[in-house]
Amino acid sequence: MKRLRGNILLFLAMVFLSGSMVHAQDDEVTFTMNLSKEKLGINERLRVDFTMNKDGDNFTPPAFENFKVVMGPSQSISSSWINGKRTFSKTYTYILLPTARGNFTIQQATIEIAGETYKTTPKTVEVTAAVDRPNGEKTVDDVADESLHLVAEVSKDNPYLNEAVTVVYKLYVSPDISVTNYRPLDNPTYNNFWSQDIPVTKHTAQNGTYEGKPFRYVVLKRVVLYPQKSGQLEIEPLSLEIFVDVPTNRRDFFGGRIYTQTSKTVSAGNRTINVKPLPEAGKPVDFSGAVGDFEFSVTTSKDQLNASESLQAKVEISGKGNLKLFQLPKPELPSSLEVYDPEHEEDINTYSTGMEGKVVDNYTIVPSFRGKYPIPSIPFSYFNPATGKYVTLHSDEINIEVMEGPVSSADNLATGSSTNKQLVVPTGKQFHFLKLNPNLGPLKISCFFGSKAFYMWLFLPLLLIPLAILVFKKREAMASDVIGNKIKQANRLAKKYLSAAKRDLGNKEAFYVALEKGLHNYLKAKLNIETTEFSKEKITGILKGKQVDQEDIQGFIGLLTSCEMARYSPYTQVQMQNDYDKASEVISKLDKQL
Repeated sequence: MKRLRGNILLFLAMVFLSGSMVHAQDDEVTFTMNLSKEKLGINERLRVDFTMNKDGDNFTPPAFENFKVVMGPSQSISSSWINGKRTFSKTYTYILLPTARGNFTIQQATIEIAGETYKTTPKTVEVTAAVDRPNGEKTVDDVADESLHLVAEVSKDNPYLNEAVTVVYKLYVSPDISVTNYRPLDNPTYNNFWSQDIPVTKHTAQNGTYEGKPFRYVVLKRVVLYPQKSGQLEIEPLSLEIFVDVPTNRRDFFGGRIYTQTSKTVSAGNRTINVKPLPEAGKPVDFSGAVGDFEFSVTTSKDQLNASESLQAKVEISGKGNLKLFQLPKPELPSSLEVYDPEHEEDINTYSTGMEGKVVDNYTIVPSFRGKYPIPSIPFSYFNPATGKYVTLHSDEINIEVMEGPVSSADNLATGSSTNKQLVVPTGKQFHFLKLNPNLGPLKISCFFGSKAFYMWLFLPLLLIPLAILVFKKREAMASDVIGNKIKQANRLAKKYLSAAKRDLGNKEAFYVALEKGLHNYLKAKLNIETTEFSKEKITGILKGKQVDQEDIQGFIGLLTSCEMARYSPYTQVQMQNDYDKASEVISKLDKQL
């Protein structure tokens, strides 16, 4: 009997120990690094996965020396319950491209889980010479590489200075994959060019070919460039990150192809064009830099008017070319006409072939005297890149006649010189004697000393002394009111961060977006942290670490919750006003404690 009892106790102990070991194994934290391959060619990609079985913070990847990160980190989380047991997995994935040949070590990655720091084991990778895998199994990234191409098509490789050059960016996509989204990584700045974007309103897929293979393409961007410098000019590349769905060899339950999403960075590549300078031979003296094909005219609103009336003289250039990049010629008007500064008008549209339209300078002219005033013909020169020659146009000569008005002094002098000169015979007394009795009197001298102004300036400082004492005591009393000053400062602080929300009271979406932004900006200014990247739990932990009252923390978090709920629930004007008042009160209380 004793032996049976001992066996039972031994069995129970073993069961207890095994259960404890299983529970300990369930709670054990694992953090591993997995490589897609340990040997690869320099033209192949390496996938590195950092996987953990519990969620953590402050993940720090290795430096990836001798490798270039072409994608990542991408994050995936898996969580499930099987027979009452929860399984969790979180993975950070990087896609690397080797930059040299040799044996390289991928160092440790670190992460903090439940207050403890965990590290992965370093692993060694061998990078060999480039490999040729035409018949090998292709990865998802290999398919994406072959199926996506960004091309910059330039209309002219050898334009003249200030001649229009059109750049069209086309994304070629293989029919085997589908693009879900894209985002620009680096937009070209077009140095040494005057640039004008042509908006692409609709991205319509069209059929085409790339390197002799059928592709679909979409025009993503159009831009017109006018080179401002001659010589070799570089057009910087456009870089995009493309998100695509790539088919795999796996099938779902119904036999359909399973797709995998990946991303790829594509670039249009650098393009260099050779800009030719404008020829010096035959360049007109009045040439101002106009390049294109233009028409030129000078017209007036009237050619007969009276003095003090006004007329409009219009200098107009129309056609196709760099209309915004040169100055219009100025008419040569007689100096006796009053001319005001011109009003500049533009009616220009930018197409894929360049700028088209017209530019006009309107001069207001007001004659002051009667007469005839000629406006002589003026020249306008431009360079036509189609013919490679300069063209000079001349405006018509215009005569303006002022019919009624005063005659100018120049006309009077001209008229006087044509008449006979006559002697002037003086009349009356020709000599006048000076007065001998000037009737002079004594000069009165006013003395400042002893006057009313003297005594007023003398006693004025004495009268200002009591006023200065009163002002000083008032300021001293205001400075001693510490509580009142803190309240005023807190109110000003709340108004500063909530001013945008106050302007949008009544507009639910705009109000709560501005309110949430104001709350985050307040913490950002006070704590020097980016709270928009934190959850409400982390913000609560930070405020607790700053010894903030629990009630004030709950009020702050409650306001953030209201901002989130407002996107999905109807809110009234009264509720918005209450949340605004509560936000002012919470910021005031937090400011006293922080």
